[in-house]
Amino acid sequence: MLQVAFIREHKEDVIERLAKRNIDATQMIEEVISLDENRRGLQTQLDNTLAESNSISKEIGDLFKSGKAAEANVLKEKTIQLKEDKTTLSSKLEATAEELKVLLYKIPNVPHQSVPKGNSEEDNEEIFSEGDIPKLHEGAIPHWELAKKHDIIDFELGNKISGSGFPVYKGKGARLQRALIAYFLDKNTAAGYTEYQLPHLVNEASCYGTGQLPDKEGQMYHDSRDNLYLIPTAEVPGTNVFRDVLLAESDLPIGITGYTPCFRREAGSYGAHVRGLNRLHQFDKVEIIRVEHPDNSYKAFEGMVEHVKEILRELKLPYRILRLCGGDTGFPAAMTYDFEVFSTAQDRWLEISSVSNFETYQANRLKLRFKNSDGKNELAHTLNGSSLALPRVLAGILENYQTEDGIQIPEVLIPYTGFDKI
Repeated sequence: MLQVAFIREHKEDVIERLAKRNIDATQMIEEVISLDENRRGLQTQLDNTLAESNSISKEIGDLFKSGKAAEANVLKEKTIQLKEDKTTLSSKLEATAEELKVLLYKIPNVPHQSVPKGNSEEDNEEIFSEGDIPKLHEGAIPHWELAKKHDIIDFELGNKISGSGFPVYKGKGARLQRALIAYFLDKNTAAGYTEYQLPHLVNEASCYGTGQLPDKEGQMYHDSRDNLYLIPTAEVPGTNVFRDVLLAESDLPIGITGYTPCFRREAGSYGAHVRGLNRLHQFDKVEIIRVEHPDNSYKAFEGMVEHVKEILRELKLPYRILRLCGGDTGFPAAMTYDFEVFSTAQDRWLEISSVSNFETYQANRLKLRFKNSDGKNELAHTLNGSSLALPRVLAGILENYQTEDGIQIPEVLIPYTGFDKI
């Protein structure tokens, strides 16, 4: 969440930058400042009350030692009132602090200065594209028909077992899926990321820590009995590795990677654009996460973008990069670049990665800090990116690599699959 001190010191800038998200945050920001003033006033009163109580207690002890019991008993009556005041002030302070925290949770991150204003994905800016869109043979078909033709993904079986959005990968389809996961992890670890195997269920604190709650509550699968959430992305458990951690400045930067299945309810999703692998309730994804010094985080951000580019170049898939506008940027992100691969048989772009810099937004929730060169505790910056999300990458491979006599396997994946054609 945003730091209260930052909001106080940059009030107009915060309101102006949140307007890029099409949010008039004036009232919320004014309320934050008002609540913080109340909180600080109550804290001062409580501190003064405690100081007075301690002083009187010492004075009472001295009076008793001097044989002045009557004067000591008069002061003891005052301590009773001070205790009542302390209880009242503590209760008011706790309630005000909680009200302030709840309000701060509702305010998204301020977009980076370079993020364009916009309402939706239609206003995103294409900043880079690479790769040639292949010319397919006559009669080329979309990936869901290819999957059925070659018996490598069974959508109907998944529907029987679980429901729509839970495909079953079979034979060479399962092997290709596993090959992609291994290839992505190998690329990430070769780039210096440490591999983690992470939990697939997380607690409420973890969801608040990365900003899924309260923003995305309706999009997550929730077990109310144990109050655990199925992860929507490895970003959640991966970033929470560092919750309540105080790092040394020399520990930075830190990079981790992990493969997990991801679970999203995708409420309200329907239509042709969700067919096949385009949008699922369960899907596989490999994530990269970085904890960075604030001075280096945007350089690291660009490095993550280059890393994803290299993977797509090796897969030889046509792709483009979009800078998301304010209205399409995720709740906790300051800046996001989306990667999209071109699905030739569908004649449309499919998102396959988002790379985001959250600056201190997640770190403030997580209490993720480092001790800087001046010996002071400072919030770190967190970043994450898909490297990569498998369903749409797989869809792009199936469609773009199809031929009249089968589906070629990208050369870089053959050592992982053990076959070169489906």
